[in-house]
Amino acid sequence: MLGKTFAEVAPKSVVVAYDFSEASEKPLRHAAVIARHFGAKLCVAYVVSSVGYRIAGADTMHMSAETTQREMQQLERGLTKSGALEGIEHEFVVREGEVWPQLEEIVRQRNADLVVVGTHGRGTLGKLLLGSVAEKIFRQARCPVVTVGPGSHMESLIEKKEAVQPFLLATDFGAASLGALPYAASFAEHFGARLEVLHVLPAAPIPEGFHWSKTGDLTEMREASKKESEKKFQELIQRHLPAKADAGFTVKFGIASEQILLASHELKADLIVLGLKGRAHIETASHAPWEAAYKIVCSAQCPVLTIRS
Repeated sequence: MLGKTFAEVAPKSVVVAYDFSEASEKPLRHAAVIARHFGAKLCVAYVVSSVGYRIAGADTMHMSAETTQREMQQLERGLTKSGALEGIEHEFVVREGEVWPQLEEIVRQRNADLVVVGTHGRGTLGKLLLGSVAEKIFRQARCPVVTVGPGSHMESLIEKKEAVQPFLLATDFGAASLGALPYAASFAEHFGARLEVLHVLPAAPIPEGFHWSKTGDLTEMREASKKESEKKFQELIQRHLPAKADAGFTVKFGIASEQILLASHELKADLIVLGLKGRAHIETASHAPWEAAYKIVCSAQCPVLTIRS
């Protein structure tokens, strides 16, 4: 039951990958707000990549790391002066080496419950690019990941002048998406947001118990599938939400990634939550759910929280 585990999903340690680029500014602001709301410790991590320094030599790399350390100290002073870190236990870490292995070690050492990372978005020929580091974090991190894409708003949730908009949880009622439910409910609770649950069905769904001997009318098939989905929502999700939770449910028909993005746009959602099924060799995986998640992450107008089962 969610009621028993609701408080247990609150992150206590948040790591944000930072590299002084424009793409990492928004994630840093979002990570600080998440840490503040949950009372979590914030670790801002920068890795001086060994790539490019192999020919120049170790001395050059160490000089770059020292320069980065001073820049990180300056960044920390600036954020402290602005009040962005007020009330947040924090640390700024600089490492040298291969970026993802070093970040992975930082996450492990801090026992991080959440990683926040930014993306650069689309590459040439319409290919979705998260960037090599962001892609590895997205695919391989053992803890939940908040990915802030190029289209995401700069203002973090607490900085927005208007009220917090709904959080959108996409579900197929499978184990992975149901595993994301406590996170979606917990984040909505902490930020005072309405939780909208979306279930996407094929354009021509075949409801349970359907026989071709019966009518094949598309409207009737969709209506039957919608009622079955509403029943699942009540049994698998609604009854496990806290009594005071403000939640709604919608069924859409079509391609999942497109309908999720469309719904988030219509709702002006402030967060999308996705549960993804884990795989032993996810770094080489290219199956539909992860590719759909890529599209959502790169195209969303808000951060995307992914929970790997």
